Amino acid sequence: MSNTIEKKRARRAPWIVGLVGLCALGAVTLYGFSGRPFISDTQECRASEAVLQRLRPLAKGDLAALVVPLTSKTLPVLAFKDEAGQAKTLEGFKGKAVLVNLWATWCVPCREEMPALDKLQADLGSPDFEVVAINVDTRNAEKPKAWLKDNGIANLAYYADPSGKVLQTLQKSGHVVGLPTTLLIDGSGCEIALLKGPAEWHSPDALAFVRAMLGRS
Repeated sequence: MSNTIEKKRARRAPWIVGLVGLCALGAVTLYGFSGRPFISDTQECRASEAVLQRLRPLAKGDLAALVVPLTSKTLPVLAFKDEAGQAKTLEGFKGKAVLVNLWATWCVPCREEMPALDKLQADLGSPDFEVVAINVDTRNAEKPKAWLKDNGIANLAYYADPSGKVLQTLQKSGHVVGLPTTLLIDGSGCEIALLKGPAEWHSPDALAFVRAMLGRS
């Protein structure tokens, strides 16, 4: 009798383990929706949907990995500091489109794409657009500044989050799995596109995408 019961338990075990694993995956997947990563305001972002449709075909070539969402949403609150140590948030950039890039000095692909981001700011930066490169090094606050200076990065304003909270917030919302990560946000604060990984941000494809986003094409 005991042997029969043990055999039944052994047959059930893989099914139970599989169910537990599926439930765990479901919990992780649902967190992205129920964990309130976005402050959703569909009315505010509704005007962006036509822009998304127009931009989607331009995510190609050097920007082939760029993801343009089906529906735009506002981002979580992101707080960081400028070079003078003054508090900044993305809310403070409303009224202008921004390219938010998260980078660190220990991240080789991050360092490699900084010159292109610098050129993008030099060519397209205006009262309507800014490249907001946020350094996320958590040690030696002077190291990122020195690296930018040593490598001739002169057109980007300096922004940093040594607390690591920006990275944590965007990891929870599903935007970040590693560095670099880049977000394109319109003037109303709505997400236009997301790229997880590096890109050539001064290529013809990138320039065409940003110009189209700004209505300059």
